[in-house]
Amino acid sequence: MFKNLTVYRIGPDWKADARAIETALDKQRFVPCGATQQESSGWVEPRGEAHAPLVEVVDGQLILKLKFEKRLLPGSVVKERMDEIAEQIEHQTGRKPGKKQTKEIKEQALLELLPMAFTKRSALMVWIAPKERLLVVDAGSQGRADEVVALLVKAIDGLAVSHLQTELSPASAMTGWLGTGEPPYNFVIDRECELKSPDEMKSVVRYARHPLDTEEVKQHITQGKVPTRVAMSWLDRVSFVLTESLQVKKLAFLDVVLEARDAGGKPSKDEAFDADAALATGELRRLIPDLVEALGGELMQLPGSGARVAEAPPVAAVATEPVKASSGAGAEESEAPW
Repeated sequence: MFKNLTVYRIGPDWKADARAIETALDKQRFVPCGATQQESSGWVEPRGEAHAPLVEVVDGQLILKLKFEKRLLPGSVVKERMDEIAEQIEHQTGRKPGKKQTKEIKEQALLELLPMAFTKRSALMVWIAPKERLLVVDAGSQGRADEVVALLVKAIDGLAVSHLQTELSPASAMTGWLGTGEPPYNFVIDRECELKSPDEMKSVVRYARHPLDTEEVKQHITQGKVPTRVAMSWLDRVSFVLTESLQVKKLAFLDVVLEARDAGGKPSKDEAFDADAALATGELRRLIPDLVEALGGELMQLPGSGARVAEAPPVAAVATEPVKASSGAGAEESEAPW
């Protein structure tokens, strides 16, 4: 159900209400791109069944799904059509189009070409853990995750979130783990990492399917290279890659977890969804606190300081300091529930 994790802390004043969230998201249901629309996004049923709820509640956890559609229009195709239009204008007027007219030509070319462009669809899952006050987005990039959060905050009254931050930066913690060869408690360093030099050379060393407890790796650390990605596993149950921005990528549940899930025979489609959701959220509700502890614990924000969520793209333009849907003072961070 999840391949990537970007984790946010939900403000202490918001209470999860599945019905209220359902009503809010219903106003932002997914609608395919119009003939001259470049991209579209909206909420769809997590189970993939028409008329099913937009908010699935499994074992007290809230599961949402956001769908995207984008028209694929290569820049070279647009430029070719622009050149054709510009050539026609020059032939008719004897003058090459100026800067302002070139902009108008581009808009004309887009309007002509968009209805003929192919579309590409994608979707990602969102998980809200009410008790732990966590919001987790299965996005491969920070920008996409912030866009999703901005859409949620815009839709749901009173929701305020900030990036989950730790006392130790992932880069400094990973430097210590690789430099000493000692992983944090409950974790194992696996066989993949990326090291970058912070100087102007920006040199990069990548290891794949290679032991990392070697003198060679320690030498790179000694020379000043900083880990930006390190593969890890947790209690032989979950494997992942931790990044310098505290994102979790390449998330995979290991055999011991999958065998327990599959022990009951072949489930129905609905049963499989519920089982996958319960398995994923159950494991991750234990992994995330352990990972935060390995990074020195959660960095508490002083009242009113508010951790800032990066600006979302124009499609979801909302104020984000911290991200919130209604006016009022900045969100306070209370003590972490773990």
